[in-house]
This record gives sequence, C-alpha cells and structure tokens, in this order.
Amino acid sequence: MPIVPVHHATGQYDVVIEPGSLLQLPELLARALGRRKLALITDDTVARYYDEWTSATAATRALGARPSDAGIRLRAEARLSFPAGEESKTRETWIRLSDELLSAGFDRHAAVVALGGGVVGDLAGFVAATYLRGIPYAQVPTTVLAMVDASVGGKVGVDTPLGKNLIGAFHPPAIVVADPLTLLSLPDRTYRAGLAEAVKHGVIADASFFGWLEANARKVMQRDLAALTHLVHRNVEIKAAVVSADEREGGMRAILNAGHTIAHGLEQESGYRIPHGEAVALGLIAECRIAERMGLAPAGLADRILGLCRALGLPIRLSAPVQVARVLDATTRDKKNRDGEVRLALPVTLGSMHEGDGKWTVPVTDELLANAVNELH
Repeated sequence: MPIVPVHHATGQYDVVIEPGSLLQLPELLARALGRRKLALITDDTVARYYDEWTSATAATRALGARPSDAGIRLRAEARLSFPAGEESKTRETWIRLSDELLSAGFDRHAAVVALGGGVVGDLAGFVAATYLRGIPYAQVPTTVLAMVDASVGGKVGVDTPLGKNLIGAFHPPAIVVADPLTLLSLPDRTYRAGLAEAVKHGVIADASFFGWLEANARKVMQRDLAALTHLVHRNVEIKAAVVSADEREGGMRAILNAGHTIAHGLEQESGYRIPHGEAVALGLIAECRIAERMGLAPAGLADRILGLCRALGLPIRLSAPVQVARVLDATTRDKKNRDGEVRLALPVTLGSMHEGDGKWTVPVTDELLANAVNELH
C-alpha cells in the first residue's frame, strides 16, 4: 500500500494513497487511533455518498468492493454534518459541532474522522484541536483539493468576516486516507478546481511534475485512475517535504501560499462565489506576472502557467468584474504580511521560489497588485 510519511514535532503520520483504500478504512483507523470512540464529521453532500459507500451498492463496487461486500462498515458512534461550502467554515459551525460532541458525551478518549473536502478537513480538524484541549483525528479527503493539499500539513481553522483561516491551529492528523476512486464521482467544476493546487506544487517545487501535468492534461481531465493516483501521490510527496521541514510556517512553508494572497482576496470580494481552486488558478497567474515585473522570474512564466490552467479547465480570466480596491484591502490581512507590508511568495523560475535571506516572501506595492488583478478581467 503506497504510503507517504509526514514528519512533525512529536512524530509522524502516514498518508495512505491507494484506489480502494476507503474500503479498508476501519482497519486503517484502528491501527492509527486504537479503540477510541469515533465521531464522523462531514458535510451534507458527502453524507449522501457515504450512505451509498456503507451499503453493497454500485457506488461501493466503484470503490473496489466485490458485489458480496457490505461496504465500508465504519464503526462511528456519531455522525455530525453541516451544509456544504466555504460559507459553513465559521466559528458558529465550530461551536455547534463542539456542543453536539459534548451533548453526546464524547470524552478525551474519543477521536474525530473528517470525511470530505478541504472545508470539512479544516473545520473538523479545528473541532478536534480544541475539543477538551485536543483529541486525535483522521483526515479522509474526498476531493482533489483536499487530497493534494488541505488534508496534509496539520493546519486547521475557520474563516471570519475579515478573512480566511484567521482563527485556527496546527494540529497534525493521526492518519490521512486518500482513495483516488472517490474523485470519480466529483462534479466537473469541483474536480477541476482542485487541480489548481497541483499546478501550484509544480510551480513552487517540481518543474518535471509541472511538465508531467502538461503532457498528461488530457488523461487527468478524463480522470484516468492511474494518472490520478500518480497526481495525488506526487503532490503529497511535495507538500510533505515542505511541511516536514517547516511545520509551523516559520519560513519555507510560506511557499505553499503561492497564488493564495490574491486568491483569498478574490474569494472574499466575491462573497465566496469564486471557488477556492479557481481563485488559486487566477492568483497564480496574477502573482507570477508580478514576479516577472519585479525581475524575479523570467518573462513567459505566467503565460506557461496560464496555458496549463486552460488545459486543465481552470479559469484564466474573471467571469465577472471585481472591485480591485476591495481585493487589495483583503490582501492586507494575509498571514504572511509583516510590518504593514503585503508580502507574496513568488517564483524565480519553474519549480523554484524566491528565498530572500530565508524569508521566502517579498513585499509588493499596491500598484503591482492592482495592475495584476485588473489584468484578470
């Protein structure tokens, strides 16, 4: 079974990446969490799929089960859910989920299982990080975005009206179980949006993987299982290497936020009508144009990224106008900022980022930011 280890301050956890691994979830969780009382946290959309996966249906067989199998058979004492979408990733939802665990009598010998996309992982992980001062949890990502990025690294949290992920914690999972077969049932737009994080990983750390994406874009868009499994595995390797070297974002880990400063501004200004992955694609294009204009990156890098985004069905232009001033205002609250300066993680070439004496980010003027956002129209 392919496993990528992720190291952190007190040990390590494994990321299991294999088609059909969801059917082995009870055994994998027992190995990582022992005989703890489990609370499954998901959203309303994934909950409907889960009901199919836990029965001997065609959906279960698509996950690798034989017709005679009875499905996942996960032993969970409670199942909590919330409406799907970024708008649910709030302190209010965190309070409700925490109160439901308390009412159900879950103690420190319990554990949380986060089943779903990035919002579920961030929110359920934050519940686990804060419940009775912290209980273990497992990440079971079911979207491209969650598998290649959000489920790995131990960052959990919620949004506020002033910005994304401004309230949170570092709380590594006990295990991550990523079954690429779950990606076959994703809606097209959700599937494509997650691919932006794969593009980002190629930009920041692996030019050869970026080239692989260019060469295999058609297979990826067709959801070829072998291509998907390789895509997830390589992305997890890249992110694991970065977060193992800088668990708490003291330096190098900032490169994982490439494209995200402008992306978060676009998300917030649009009222989250722009999905995170689509915003990241636009943010990568815009921030790479800034890198070119600052003389950090060679001319043509942003156009190459734009070309790959187009091949993967990601947006390369805004579908509706945004108020640039409001996007810029949102960037002023980015966690990478220092001393009132908006700072970006910028590439110097494909697969390599600007280090800047160990800071990994550079200050950027409002003029550069505004021009880059305007050009997305």
